[in-house]
Amino acid sequence: MPGRLLRGLWQRWRRYKYRFVPWIALNLSHNPRTLRYVPEESKDKVISDEDVLGTLLKVFQALFLNDFNKQSEILTVLPESVKSKYEDLLAVEHQGVKLLENRHQQQSTFKPEEILYKTLGFSVAQATSSLISAGKGVFVTKGFVPKGAVVSMYPGTVYQKYEPIFFQSIGNPFIFRCLDGVLIDGNNKGISKVVYRSCNGRDRLGPLKMSDSTWLTSEIHNPLAVGQYVNNCSNDRAANVCYQEFDVPAVFPIELKQYLPNIAYRYDKQR
Repeated sequence: MPGRLLRGLWQRWRRYKYRFVPWIALNLSHNPRTLRYVPEESKDKVISDEDVLGTLLKVFQALFLNDFNKQSEILTVLPESVKSKYEDLLAVEHQGVKLLENRHQQQSTFKPEEILYKTLGFSVAQATSSLISAGKGVFVTKGFVPKGAVVSMYPGTVYQKYEPIFFQSIGNPFIFRCLDGVLIDGNNKGISKVVYRSCNGRDRLGPLKMSDSTWLTSEIHNPLAVGQYVNNCSNDRAANVCYQEFDVPAVFPIELKQYLPNIAYRYDKQR
């Protein structure tokens, strides 16, 4: 019994130590592979914000067209020019393709990960990590990821530095701290899940969803929303991805916000 208890405590420590600041400070020099030199916070960009935005719009637009037959309520509140744009895109996408009697019936057969592969040339998914005691990880399941590509998004509730997150943080390994001190809670269970769902329902405008809550379930509509499962590098394996912050612009198409896997804790703090 004592041996099993000690093993359990040791396994918990191995997972927790990467979030224990004194341990991190003492061990930074032991593994230079975990360090990335950034001269200034403003220069912590691997690719430009324009490229990130372009990728998100490309993927979300493809997902929207794939779900076009489910978007009838949203289309009723969009301007005619926007509706016409999507109808034209849908026509171009199916040009030269033999359609079924019901065009929408054919397009609904594609899964989100298939749309991601068709759009960016690769697909990703979460699975058991190849690192010992690392839990889940994110893997490329199909295709090839070119250098500088956006491969995932870190989902969750966004908290400002002064907002309460104590109870959500207890035993929570998915709280991410941004460069400016803003926190993202990427946990899909417990209090974190309840808070996200509540904020998601609060910000909804009729048929228009301001964020995606499907990452809390097993049926994810945005296949990029798996960033909270990306593991850090180890002494044996170098990192092959890099974290980068991006603020979604205020002019982001409202019909595509349903695929954004983030929501602000306070409604007056959209960013």
